[in-house]
Amino acid sequence: MPELPDVAVYLECLEPRILARPLERVRLRSPFFLRSVEPPVAAAEGRRVTRLRRLGKRLVIGLEEELYLVLHLMIAGRLHWRPPHARIPGKLGIAALDFPTGTLLVTEAGTRKRASLHLIRGADALAALDPGGLEVLEADLPRFRAALTRENHTLKRALTDPRLLAGIGNAYSDEILHRARLSPVKLTRQLGDDEIARLHAATRATLQEWTERLRAEAGDGFPEKVTAFRDGMAVHGRYRKPCPDCGSPVQRIVYAANETNYCARCQTGGVLLADRSLSRLLKSDWPRSVEEMEAARGGER
Repeated sequence: MPELPDVAVYLECLEPRILARPLERVRLRSPFFLRSVEPPVAAAEGRRVTRLRRLGKRLVIGLEEELYLVLHLMIAGRLHWRPPHARIPGKLGIAALDFPTGTLLVTEAGTRKRASLHLIRGADALAALDPGGLEVLEADLPRFRAALTRENHTLKRALTDPRLLAGIGNAYSDEILHRARLSPVKLTRQLGDDEIARLHAATRATLQEWTERLRAEAGDGFPEKVTAFRDGMAVHGRYRKPCPDCGSPVQRIVYAANETNYCARCQTGGVLLADRSLSRLLKSDWPRSVEEMEAARGGER
């Protein structure tokens, strides 16, 4: 899922291409993509783009007459910039926004089409789509502490809850927790003051660093390789690969369609966290620590 750094760079790359220019036409390949009915999508056509902003993980294209196109790419949605009036690709394409300068194509991989577009009018309607999470890059430590500890959840859940913190998903939460040297399953209200301060600093540093990396990667072009798995990540998507800090194999917890990646040595004091499927299957054979795991693997050779 495109997260804060990805969405921020998308918007930066769109600004010189569409700001102050009219939206000529909205073409929909998938009617399900449009989730609003009033005002009709035709009301946006011919309106000039007045502003671009981020709303959590959503992209907002502000138009004249207080109209807003709000785009949520969800997990598999992606944006592509093409020459004017470009054809919508047959298999993955779901929509196109035509401007005099080019066409913004929206694609979505997979069979579950979850990406969405809303056309709304007015600031109140826009606010209604905001989950309300704190913008960490704009927040000091006291505000971060208040948001983080408002509810008692695991750190992984708290970081990815859009009602608490804005723009963070599965990938960057793994990177943040590794940088902060904190367990993904530690509860927010169990954190000490120094741990909260460390997490606040790690969150800001991770999001800023990756935004700068993606900005440099895009250059004067448009980001075409938006992915949750990137070279240079410490733990996310690196199961069984060595942690860049200690060399220990990266571990994971699998749940539903997601997984959490972490380093046991750096984040959990060497303790292996119970994986819902694997630890239940192995029961007493499930290793409790990195040392037990390495010993078991040594006996297999």
